[in-house]
This record gives sequence, C-alpha cells and structure tokens, in this order.
Amino acid sequence: MCGRIMQQGPDLPGLHSELGATPEEIVRAWEAHSNGAPAQWFWVVRREPGSGRYVHDLLQWGLIPNWVKDPGVWPKPINARCEGIQSKPAFRDAYRSRRCLVPIDLFFEWMRIRDEGGKPVKGPKQPYAIAVKNRLPYAVAGLWESWIDRASGRITRSFAIVTCEANALVGQIHDRMSVIIAPENFNRWLDNIEPDPFDLMVPYPPERMEIWPISTRVNNVANNDADIAAAV
Repeated sequence: MCGRIMQQGPDLPGLHSELGATPEEIVRAWEAHSNGAPAQWFWVVRREPGSGRYVHDLLQWGLIPNWVKDPGVWPKPINARCEGIQSKPAFRDAYRSRRCLVPIDLFFEWMRIRDEGGKPVKGPKQPYAIAVKNRLPYAVAGLWESWIDRASGRITRSFAIVTCEANALVGQIHDRMSVIIAPENFNRWLDNIEPDPFDLMVPYPPERMEIWPISTRVNNVANNDADIAAAV
C-alpha cells in the first residue's frame, strides 16, 4: 500500500509537460506536500484527451470512476493493485485509456516492530522514507478519472497509485510498493496506445533505491515540513 507521499512540484525529469491546471485551481488546491495524504490535491501528468499533449494537472488522491452515482458513499481507493487491474470495475476503464504519472520525491511506509522472538511489539510502527538513489523526483504509475456532478456540472478529477509486489529492499518492511515507471517507459504508460502494458508493473530494481528510518512525526499529516523525511 502507498498512502503517504512527498511531492514538492510538478516537474518530472525526462518528460516535458505543459501546465493544464488553471490559475484558480492552483490557488485553491496546490501546496507543496512534504507529508502528502489521501484526499489532498497533487500534480499528475496525463495525456490530455483531444489534444494529445502531456499536461500536469491538479487531481485529488482517491479515485472516483465516472459511473459512480454518489461519491459520498464511494470508498475512493487510493491504490490500485496491478493484479486484476485489467478486470476490476473500479480500475479497468481507467487502466485501458486513462493512465497517468505521479511525480514524487519519495513515499513513506511503516513497519511493525518485533521482539527477538518475532512477536509484534505494542506501540507505533517504525516509519521509513523510500526514494531513488539520486534523490531526484521520480514517477509512480497512476490511473485518473473525471467525475461530473450532474446537478452543478462541476468536474472532479481524481487518481489512484498503482502498486505491485515489493522488491527485496522495500520487502524488508512491507509486502507492497508503488509501481515506479522508468523514464524510457513514460511514453508507453501515458500514450494509451497499448491497452495492457502489464510488463511495466513490476518491482523497481532494489539497487536503484534507498530506504531509511524517520521520526514518527510523519504519522500526523499536520507535520508538513521538509524535515519530515530526515533520517533518525
């Protein structure tokens, strides 16, 4: 599961995209996220329907398919497991034609502390920050949707992050990880020419990543300062 990310801006090394969000949307929704959480708004790079250009837009984290009648009772999934993504109603249409990239600086994960006998110890889990070794922003795979309020005509665009089985490094603390898309595969994921690029949804090579323990301050989303990912 991926439920907390750091995103300082829309830039994604290796890909040119144009601004899609309006100035009003940026003022209303955008802030730098050192400790970003579901339901907040993040920069997402997608292929704009019609024009075909790559744009970075502000979308809300928590997918709302366009056929949902009442978003208030819809669970708004933040992750889409790659296993079964082709057939699950919540994800299959977006996976086929509305794939996106989410630029992040790193993501966070938690590990249950265990004693010498392997039994869980009571108390908070140990949080970790996970990044690529060069510490540059990188892209995780996403799906996006547009939901229209029939009464007002207002459009809400949302997204979910695709996850896969963890690699050997992340697997030390959790059994799942975000699908990281390498720059050479950005176009394959975004262009939607292939309806099922399943081979891209694999664990990222562990030798290209690093992981380190951080303070439990990350547990509170109100703590949104840059030091949230400092090693302890």
